Amino acid sequence: MIQLVSFYIFASIVIASAAMVIFARNPVHSVLWLIVAFFNAAGLMVLIGAEFIAMLLVIVYVGAVAVLFLFVVMMLDIDFAELRAGFIKNVPLGLLLAIVLVAELVLGIGAYQAGAVQLGTPEAGVATVSPTVPNIEAIGALLYSKYVFLFETAGLILLVAMVGAIVLTHRRSHNTRGQNISSQVQRRPEDATRNVNQPVGQGIEL
Repeated sequence: MIQLVSFYIFASIVIASAAMVIFARNPVHSVLWLIVAFFNAAGLMVLIGAEFIAMLLVIVYVGAVAVLFLFVVMMLDIDFAELRAGFIKNVPLGLLLAIVLVAELVLGIGAYQAGAVQLGTPEAGVATVSPTVPNIEAIGALLYSKYVFLFETAGLILLVAMVGAIVLTHRRSHNTRGQNISSQVQRRPEDATRNVNQPVGQGIEL
């Protein structure tokens, strides 16, 4: 019974928060609603016994949302003074949301301890994993045995993408003048500074 109640609660909040991501006028509020949607989607994954996917949702997607938040702050002209002005006014709502999230966490843990939701039985002749093997161990064994070459190929593609992003970021423009390390090292002190006996009461010659 607790699994069914948890499913409807998590699913309803996912749908509602996803709608708020679209309809929220403030981009910061949209990102916060997106984080709520990811957390509740992770709760749904926990209900079906896929704790590895739930962990990926929280670590990868919520972590990526933090980077998205930084991009929003950098690209948009957000008046944080105006946001702070309404902080005290929104404290009760924030406390209410915190209590709801804690209650969801307790409910999800209770539903997980009660047992995973039975989605169905595998067909005859299909290889199954022992119920005693954790999901993370089963996924690791599958990735590093049957799909090891595809997994390594995906890693190489991500590595090439990272190197390409670094190269594009540090690419020198043709219109800018770069540093010449050898000329800087060979520069003499008398070429860089000039000692002037400046008379008192007169200006400085630039």
